[in-house]
Amino acid sequence: MPAKPKSPARELLFGDLWTYDPAPETADPNISARYGLFINGRFSAPKSRKYFPSVSPRDESKLAEIALAGPADVDAAYQAAAAAFPAWSGLPGAERGKFLYRIARLLQDRAREFAVAETLDGGKPIKESRDFDLPVAAAHFFYHAGWADKLEYLGHGKPVRPLGVVGQVIPWNFPLLMLAWKLAPALAAGNTVVLKPAETTSITALKFASVLTDAGLPPGVVNIVTGAGETGAAVVRHPLASKIAFTGSTEVGKAIQRALAGTDRKLTLELGGKAANIVFGDAPLDQAVEGIVNGIFFNQGHVCCAGSRLLVQESVAAEVLARLKRRIATLRVGDPLDKNTDLGAINSREQLDRIRGLVASGVEEGATIYQPECRLPAKGWYYPPTLFSGVSQSHRVANEEIFGPVLSILTFRTPQEAIEKANNTAYGLSAGVWTDKGSRILWMADRLKAGVVWANTYNKFDPASPFGGFKESGFGREGGRQGMWDYLG
Repeated sequence: MPAKPKSPARELLFGDLWTYDPAPETADPNISARYGLFINGRFSAPKSRKYFPSVSPRDESKLAEIALAGPADVDAAYQAAAAAFPAWSGLPGAERGKFLYRIARLLQDRAREFAVAETLDGGKPIKESRDFDLPVAAAHFFYHAGWADKLEYLGHGKPVRPLGVVGQVIPWNFPLLMLAWKLAPALAAGNTVVLKPAETTSITALKFASVLTDAGLPPGVVNIVTGAGETGAAVVRHPLASKIAFTGSTEVGKAIQRALAGTDRKLTLELGGKAANIVFGDAPLDQAVEGIVNGIFFNQGHVCCAGSRLLVQESVAAEVLARLKRRIATLRVGDPLDKNTDLGAINSREQLDRIRGLVASGVEEGATIYQPECRLPAKGWYYPPTLFSGVSQSHRVANEEIFGPVLSILTFRTPQEAIEKANNTAYGLSAGVWTDKGSRILWMADRLKAGVVWANTYNKFDPASPFGGFKESGFGREGGRQGMWDYLG
């Protein structure tokens, strides 16, 4: 008897043809064709009259032309900030707080627009921009607005004062969120700011200038200059800067530290990481697998605190690896504007080339690679989720920050061995511990050389909780009262 034909509905539900319908985000990001420099409360053309393109990693299309700030432009920004400082710092804290509350509410009102712009410019999935970046950015302004009139209660035990003009340089992986992390405490403390966003992701910072204007922020309190490394160097070296706050690569952070050595300017650095995510045999494995996936594949692995080293106890190593393979096979890589996408585009061609090079080194050094089958878009910069098993401490993929969707898996037998391997890195930004025993969590947290330790979770952030690292991951804190201290003298 011939086989009974399958119904189309059953084939779509259970067969290999099952897939999601496209769910594109259609909100207008309101991106201008050209952006100038935001200095003293208004946009102006760069004195060099030079611009550079902002290219979307989604499809390599040109989004806008961005002004290239030179030393004269950076000087104009600092002069404007210095002129605005006496009046801004002299405002009662409650009045400064009102401006921050307005900024937070305006950001919430325009959250959908900003989320689309962030995804187009940076490549991250729209659901991450929408559900994480925008809400947390607004939360930072809300939180620090509450501190503006309570600075004397921060715990110094002495009167506090703002530092003056602060130079801030932010990275490309979380453009709007890093802007909020930097600006909110600086403004709440009474400082004025010259901010430089990353050259590949300047659009949301420049759009944010309209939020400042709509909030009625006085001219010169926040100034935004755009450009590449030379512009950043001019921001760092300007003599009017009382403090420099930098988030980015360890190499650039070291250069900034050398440049400011011997001066009286304050400095905070939030740099790279190579975090260990540690799974014990008694851990809730389903929960741990979800935490591992979130820890390394969130924002395509473009996260300084990404759990890029997985340390698994030998007794469950094979099971965890099998579950991870099944789980990452379900991840959707593709158009970041599609609401079903889990991994979007790599931020730039240069970053994609670096990821490919480090993955090739892992293969050459004998680690076992696993990548699920997935169809990558024809245009744009994309990379599949990648696992390396059989990794040793000497492999480059276990030592160097890849800043991409690549997980290195190592094993351990005892808690002491887990600590030794976790701390065997130049970095010290974050770590994760997965176990059913509360006492073991506390024992591990006390011995891990990391600024942040998550227990049975990963990548959880709160404006009230300080974030920062040790060793080559930098110094200083952002968030909480500890973060406020770094903007007060």
